[in-house]
Amino acid sequence: MRLIRKQLPLLCALALVITASLLHSPTAAQTNFNEGFETGTKTAYAIGDVTLSTGVWTFDDSLIGNLTTDHKVGSAAARVRNTGSLTMKFDVSSAGTVTIQHAVFGTDGSSTWELWDSTNGGASFTKVGSTVTTSSTTLSTASFTVNVSGNVRFSIRKVSGGTNRLNFDNITISAYSQQSASEHLVMGNPSNAVTSINQPTNYLLDKPQYAVSYNRDLGRPNWVSWHLANNWLGSVARQNDFRNDTTLPAGWYQVQATDYSGSGFDRGHHCPSGDRTNTVADNSATFLMTNMMPQSPDNNQGPWEALESYCRTLVSQGNELYIIAGGSGSGGSGSNGGTTYTVANGHVGVPFQTWKVIIVLPNGTGNDALRVTTSTRTIAVIMPNTQGIRTQDWKTYRVSVNQVESLTGYDFFSNVPTSIQSVIEAIVDNQ
Repeated sequence: MRLIRKQLPLLCALALVITASLLHSPTAAQTNFNEGFETGTKTAYAIGDVTLSTGVWTFDDSLIGNLTTDHKVGSAAARVRNTGSLTMKFDVSSAGTVTIQHAVFGTDGSSTWELWDSTNGGASFTKVGSTVTTSSTTLSTASFTVNVSGNVRFSIRKVSGGTNRLNFDNITISAYSQQSASEHLVMGNPSNAVTSINQPTNYLLDKPQYAVSYNRDLGRPNWVSWHLANNWLGSVARQNDFRNDTTLPAGWYQVQATDYSGSGFDRGHHCPSGDRTNTVADNSATFLMTNMMPQSPDNNQGPWEALESYCRTLVSQGNELYIIAGGSGSGGSGSNGGTTYTVANGHVGVPFQTWKVIIVLPNGTGNDALRVTTSTRTIAVIMPNTQGIRTQDWKTYRVSVNQVESLTGYDFFSNVPTSIQSVIEAIVDNQ
């Protein structure tokens, strides 16, 4: 009896430790995270928790499918219907990029889904990136740039498509380090572009000088994103070595340097030559045709160029910029007159408008996405891709970032906290 009394304080302390551990969500060590749904069993759609190789997940209107009609790698994949979800009940210690393979179940119709994350142990979740549409019976890979340096967990949520079912497999989460993240995607990946031939209209070209969402069917970028700071500027001359991009997947048409000849349109840079003058290699990279779109001469050489020069002026004043540019719509008016919809024998689509969004930050260190505040300056423009605007002030075309998002369907600056995004993306610059 005396022995039990002596051991009682120790037993109570041990009980407190065990209880505390049960009350707190576990955090998985961040190495190579991959969930392929090869362990664990769930054969009904009713909500329930499942212990998988990575940890405990809540399956809501979801199950683990192993039928021949489940599109999967290996023997199993998650299957979700209605507005079901797959949610982690544990944290990982950081997240750089999340990739998820997805396809429709069997021959079901298309559905849309979203990735959400929580940095407060699941108390609340925030949408990551853009909504994804799944319509293929072949697994495709969606990639989300997260860049969270602390504990985080994720939820995959089907948001449309009714009873159409989706398969999800091979969820990977890379550890975050700012050094390994693309410098040009620090603020986010606007369309969740991924380097996969299964995404030919949203193919990621992540180059040292800029990042591109390339559209094979349009023969030009959806968008180009780049960081502009003092270290990118120098005295290197313009190389003018326009050329095809040999890094495109085999079998894709490579737009040639001469493909715009006689069209009445300039080979219009997204990331301009003037923003990459520190080395010959960097300047030369801006002349790849995967960095070009057909621009009316008055657009390209008028207000578009004036805004490019203004951006470099902001850098000389002690700022660094994150810039995303692209074209939208179909059919522009070049120097030949009339409306032109394609050039290069149909290989390249001519945009109706050109657009650009910019975040302006004072020079600094650390995670730049987390240095953005509600008072951070943003600049956004939408310009007509037509003649007759050469002498127009670029400021004439200023709009809000929200307006460019509405035009394009992209989610800009998604790595900035949403509470800050909602403020800075609604403002029309007037400086």
